[in-house]
Amino acid sequence: MLSYKKTDNKKNKRPYKMKYEVGSGNVFLDIGFNPAEANEKFLKCQLMIEIEKIIKNKGWTQEQAAKKLGVVQPRISEIRTTRMERFTIDMLIKYLNKLGKGVHVTIADLQKSA
Repeated sequence: MLSYKKTDNKKNKRPYKMKYEVGSGNVFLDIGFNPAEANEKFLKCQLMIEIEKIIKNKGWTQEQAAKKLGVVQPRISEIRTTRMERFTIDMLIKYLNKLGKGVHVTIADLQKSA
């Protein structure tokens, strides 16, 4: 969490002192989702970002991308706007496969709260 405190010290070139907390690496966990839901949302976002990167790098329009994936154009718009509730993880992996990409998963222990 960032917070700012104004200082009156004119010698200080930065008028605000910044306090921060180090995040977990998963914004959904940091904002309060339970670990299972946070991990699912984070994974979906990662997959959607990769799909969007591929579409952008190929210079495709949404219509061209939709044709390649065998979906209607509004589905591509939903990917671009990260409407993750509209997709399952397996669906996103299938889209990546159609785009010539494989997906590898790493299994790790969840951090235990103290």
